Amino acid sequence: MPKEQAVYSHGHGAATQDHARRTAADSAAFLLPHIKPSATILDVGCGPGTITADLAALVPQGKVIGGDAATEILSQAADFASSRGLTNITFEKIDANDLPYPDNTFDIVYCHQVLQHVKDPVGILREMRRVAAPGGIVAAREADYKSFAWYPEPPELARWADLYQQVARANGGEPNAGRYCHVWARRAGFAADDIEATWDTWRYAGERVRHFSLSWTGRILGPGFTGTAVREGFATEEEIQKISQAWKDWGVQEDAFFAFAHGEILCLKT
Repeated sequence: MPKEQAVYSHGHGAATQDHARRTAADSAAFLLPHIKPSATILDVGCGPGTITADLAALVPQGKVIGGDAATEILSQAADFASSRGLTNITFEKIDANDLPYPDNTFDIVYCHQVLQHVKDPVGILREMRRVAAPGGIVAAREADYKSFAWYPEPPELARWADLYQQVARANGGEPNAGRYCHVWARRAGFAADDIEATWDTWRYAGERVRHFSLSWTGRILGPGFTGTAVREGFATEEEIQKISQAWKDWGVQEDAFFAFAHGEILCLKT
């Protein structure tokens, strides 16, 4: 059976705890109007489970499964859901290339910031489509790194942006996934008329941008980034250390902001 071959560039260390700040409101707003209280939902690549828990709270008569390939993050997700008193949610280790569920199982199959990190995004969307019920929805939201904007603009952050493109692709992913989501959905078997594609942004400033800068200060030092960059000859450890410090220095500046562009798709399984 197909298995994931790409490397997760960000890793699951302490630096990526910034992911636990995400909510359904800021990461799945395009999907929320389509959720019914009795819906069954699969969250593919659920990470720390904060979005997953929000989804479960919206379906009191339904159920939610959060799936991820990283076992260590699933226990964190389960603890978070338990702290909120949610009983209609479970977490399971899965490989999105080969979902362990029968055809036509879920009303909604959703992923957030997953397709950019995988070797075969079309194959994963095809699997998501398979386990969605007729009349159900497959939804995805993906960042587009080439469309990011920030201020101030130190040269080290420009170097980080170029380096990230190289590292992400060397790890088997597509860093500019946002612009490809609707194309991948077509290739996965959805008709053009059944795909609603939208474009959305986040903007961080103040305390939020400081947390974000600290996240990247540590994130690029992990093996998924530094290990690949050094092994492939894209950069030296010394250069990456300087970029890491530049992220830290940048985030405490009063006018600092960071804007993210995201592609979104809602696909109807007819």
